[in-house]
Amino acid sequence: MSKTLLYGATKIDETNSAYAPVESLAQFQWRNRVFVVFADRDNSRAAHQENHLLANRSALDERDLVVLKISGAGVRPLFGAADGLDGEAIRRDLEAPEVGEFAAFLLGKDGTVKLKLSEPITNGELFAIIDSMPMRAAESLKPDK
Repeated sequence: MSKTLLYGATKIDETNSAYAPVESLAQFQWRNRVFVVFADRDNSRAAHQENHLLANRSALDERDLVVLKISGAGVRPLFGAADGLDGEAIRRDLEAPEVGEFAAFLLGKDGTVKLKLSEPITNGELFAIIDSMPMRAAESLKPDK
């Protein structure tokens, strides 16, 4: 399984596109983390990922997570609200694989990619990654979170 963790940068380098906010998902910036799942041809890995994530909706809500599934050019929100999204633009901005190949991406509230996956991830692993992020740590200190 390939996991690429990208949130370790201490300062965003605006000249490096790897640390630039994803323009096609700008509606979520500073409000939500976004987990984007790109469906594979037979949808097996995407369905597996979807089932894992949706099994713990309260944890998704607690982490301000929006979950999107992209099949071809179509975008379907699996958890959270999303309007007017363009699957092709998201695929291009995230430099996702070809249509029909599984991939998943986690974007932080700053709008940048924090994690790239080529195989499904468990909720425990995903939530541990999110919970280790500085912004999430700060949120957990607030009484309403």
